Amino acid sequence: MERLWSPWRARYIASGVDSYGEGCVFCRMASETEHDETNFILHRAQHGFIVLNLYPYITGHMLIVPYLHTSEFDSVPKEITDELMDLAKRAQTALREVYSPAGFNMGMNLGSAAGAGIADHIHIHLLPRWSGDTNFMTTVGDTRVLPEDLSTTYSKLRAKF
Repeated sequence: MERLWSPWRARYIASGVDSYGEGCVFCRMASETEHDETNFILHRAQHGFIVLNLYPYITGHMLIVPYLHTSEFDSVPKEITDELMDLAKRAQTALREVYSPAGFNMGMNLGSAAGAGIADHIHIHLLPRWSGDTNFMTTVGDTRVLPEDLSTTYSKLRAKF
């Protein structure tokens, strides 16, 4: 049996954050301004922030998160959604400059029935993609192989914000 080593994930799982503890993980991150590096927050703006996904599907997987705690996208004021789109564009530019992907996936899962892991606080996923980046490990082994740890990804992308 082959083994994949990803120590950053073990530290994350051991922290107990998987259960999100009391309150919302995004609201906690938003309030911990002195911990942006350990929370992997790449950029803060007036109405939201850009953060690396702690459970990335692929290297460079970012989330664009409003400070407003809501599960209802259609109730978010226009000035907030406008800024979220501007942040997504800025994040896409950073990913393009650092990783030169062949494409991108961008989207939202609204509600747990739609696949939202954190259903109570809306957020946008932005993922760089390359031809052939889904291989037998994902399709057969239900396992993702990431070539880079979160700290390295953070260091590379943080310089672009």
